[in-house]
Amino acid sequence: MILALLASFRRSSGLLAMTMLCLLVVALARPLNAQSGGAFLPAGEPHIRAALVAETPTPRPGETVTLAILMRPEKGWHGYWENPGDAGTGMRIEWALPPGVTAGALRYPVPERLMISGLMNHVYEHDYAVLFDVTIPTGLAQGATVPIRGQAQWLACTDSICVPEQGEIATTLTIGDGTIQPADRARFDGYRAHLPRPLDQQARYAQSGDRIAIAVPYPAAAPVGQPWFFALSKQRVRYAEPQTVRRTGDMLVVETAVPDGAATDGVIAGVLAVSPEIALRIEAVPGTVPAGGTSISGEAQGVQPAAMGLAGLLLVLGGAFLGGLILNIMPCVFPILSLKAISLAKAGGDERQARGEALAYTGGILLTCLALGALMLAIRAGGTQIGWAFQLQDPRVIALLVILMVAITLNLLGLFEIGTISVGQGKVAQGGRDGAFWTGVLAAFVATPCTGPFMGAAMGAALVLPWPLALTVFAGLGLGLASPFIAISWIPALRRMLPRPGGWMTTFRRIMAVPMGLTALGLVWLLSRQLGTNGILLGIVLALVTGAALAQLGRRQRDGQGMNWAVGGIALLLLGTTAIAAPPLVRADKVAAGEGLAGEPFSEAKLAALRGANKPVFLYFTADWCLTCKVNEANAIDTDAVRDAFEKGGVATMVGDWTNADPAISRFLEANGRSGVPLYLYYAPGAAAPRVLPQVLTPATLTALAKA
Repeated sequence: MILALLASFRRSSGLLAMTMLCLLVVALARPLNAQSGGAFLPAGEPHIRAALVAETPTPRPGETVTLAILMRPEKGWHGYWENPGDAGTGMRIEWALPPGVTAGALRYPVPERLMISGLMNHVYEHDYAVLFDVTIPTGLAQGATVPIRGQAQWLACTDSICVPEQGEIATTLTIGDGTIQPADRARFDGYRAHLPRPLDQQARYAQSGDRIAIAVPYPAAAPVGQPWFFALSKQRVRYAEPQTVRRTGDMLVVETAVPDGAATDGVIAGVLAVSPEIALRIEAVPGTVPAGGTSISGEAQGVQPAAMGLAGLLLVLGGAFLGGLILNIMPCVFPILSLKAISLAKAGGDERQARGEALAYTGGILLTCLALGALMLAIRAGGTQIGWAFQLQDPRVIALLVILMVAITLNLLGLFEIGTISVGQGKVAQGGRDGAFWTGVLAAFVATPCTGPFMGAAMGAALVLPWPLALTVFAGLGLGLASPFIAISWIPALRRMLPRPGGWMTTFRRIMAVPMGLTALGLVWLLSRQLGTNGILLGIVLALVTGAALAQLGRRQRDGQGMNWAVGGIALLLLGTTAIAAPPLVRADKVAAGEGLAGEPFSEAKLAALRGANKPVFLYFTADWCLTCKVNEANAIDTDAVRDAFEKGGVATMVGDWTNADPAISRFLEANGRSGVPLYLYYAPGAAAPRVLPQVLTPATLTALAKA
């Protein structure tokens, strides 16, 4: 019934009427009886049970203790975030606390999105914990009791009905020694892991008409999943509107629509969920938002297929063509193009051969671009949000490419010849039209992670166009990538500029093995980012086995023996099977915290041991998504001058990596009065408390510590 009324109000009076209806339901709800102890039984069982628990029931006088309101929805029911979205209402609490006791703001975990009848809801469909801090006054005697009580109201809903619920949440603290039991600490650490982390940089937004773009500082090398911006400031964005996210330099830019009558100035607060592991709490102020960049996720806006017209379509096609053309000079594509350069050099002045190879090369590129585009559109149509270059997000594909790149590198070095091999990998380095076709396939396959000017907008447009037009855009990208070789093959003046075949080609071939080998190394590194240390081992094993097998083939060729097709087929099958089957088996949960950072990983026990040994300690906390952190590490912490000074001064370096939620680090930051990173601390020998260093470091700041 309530949803029917909501739908009626939505059709007639819009969001204002819906919100008023929800508030009216809550306000008119009759008082509900409550059960003491923190769980309520209002006129029957509640659909969301609540309880109030403390991290320690025995805090010290003057201490701040963390409490959690535990919410447990029934199956099929959900509760709401502090900004509920288009409908619903968040939790409200009226505290009744003893004199001198203060309760801090509620801290909510990152919500989920739930779309019902076109309305976006920010909800929790599972158990969740809302944290807050209580400050205990000084001067209380040991054993004194501190009752913590509050009247809470919240809304419990399913897809078709909402029920307002309320009751008293209560617990009693007893003044003691502040001990936290290991089980309680682990439980609250789990609650903290689901909270968004504050970003140390200032976000900016620019609003034009009914559109808004929010730029969030985020290092270009930091990981990104499928970002979504949850607005805390109400009536600043349309919650149900799709969001486009693009990456430009050290910025993530979220673009979406604003509601009618939205404010155009002031601060916009919210949470940017970057990935399942990373969510950042931000505050954006009016300012300049960079243009351009690479589309990451979401549904592209600003390109409406029905209203685009011929001019708009031609503009998108032109962007795709120019983007493909520029890909030819991008580092990730150049090694593959070296194969085609060798092929053109071999062709020399043979016009017919050059044109035939150019057409075959173009066909390979077009077929691959169309196949990848069609597959991406089909997967997105099934409800999965993926983007261009999706195939290189799969470590199995990367493992297969490692094998292929090693084989091409060794062939270019002359270790073996593959002119007589007719399987797919061999055709890449063959001459003639077959080799040109497979070179085009490989070039298009590897080119997709690269993004240059014009590509972002064109790929974003393709995602909202009807599929025939979308495939046309992908074809335009392929034509742009192939266009330099088409021009050389079909324009005699350009072809005459190429050097004639000769002995120099052997040297050129060896030189071209260098970028191809570097590509293989880059793929091994990519495996390490996807699979952790095991990815490096897998890449090395695949490369060594491939090299050994091809070296044996080369020896047989030099001895005048032919290839043993049975052995070769089995070897290729085993290598391919290993590349496909091994990644899921060796996948690490995540890259080890602190890996690649200067200093040993943070541990409270290790820190206490170093301080107990009267050793000076430099402790810093960082995250991959913290721009200030990365600048300080590059310019100050990880420099030769600082390393030498710390080594001479006997300063131990310790690092806490907060890229992914780490409850121990969250707790330590809170204990030091911080809610985010960076934090730089120096523990001098014998000092009772650490020295807090400035957030912007210089080498001189750190080297001075070692000399003090």
